[in-house]
Amino acid sequence: LGWIADNFSDYMDPLWEHVLLSLVPMTIGFVIATTLALVAHRYRIFQPFFLFFVGALFTIPSIAFYLILLNITGRGFTTAVVVLTAYTQVLIYRNVMIGLQEVPAETVDVAEGMGLTRRQILFRVELPMALPTIFAGLRIAASSTVGIAGFAFFAGAGGLGGEIFADPAFKGNVVTASVLMILLAAVLELIVLAVQRFFTPWERAVAS
Repeated sequence: LGWIADNFSDYMDPLWEHVLLSLVPMTIGFVIATTLALVAHRYRIFQPFFLFFVGALFTIPSIAFYLILLNITGRGFTTAVVVLTAYTQVLIYRNVMIGLQEVPAETVDVAEGMGLTRRQILFRVELPMALPTIFAGLRIAASSTVGIAGFAFFAGAGGLGGEIFADPAFKGNVVTASVLMILLAAVLELIVLAVQRFFTPWERAVAS
């Protein structure tokens, strides 16, 4: 513990790099995956193709994915973001689709009977009701991204993984970097949960 306290400041830069390696892919991944899910929800013919695509991305081993992209995008932050964004796709896409599909058909019928357009039904009825499931997928994606970002140093993007693998035999840096990654994952999940509670006030009302 004494070594950790004395050298903790050395981990601030890698921690900040890891924060960026987690937040940027999550943000980009959420936009892409949600867009794909909305298109698939509107045009059902695309559903199996999109599901196969995002599922295939997730099956590629992370280290191999980094090494493959090094020949295309080079070493650095961009390569890591592309890989990490790819891994968020299946987690977010599936939950958006599940959330939309779980909206009761009777609710949609009532909305149609009230004269709402297809777009209005999507944004005023289906998406709000799907938010808890969507945020659940985002929480899973947050913790998963933090873990996979530990291999980003293979692409020259830094992060806490570089501290772990710099000297795996030395317990001090391994424990410090690992604990920071766990704390970062927990904090991101709590942030997503807080955002969920803000955007779903009816959930709090039901719980109370």
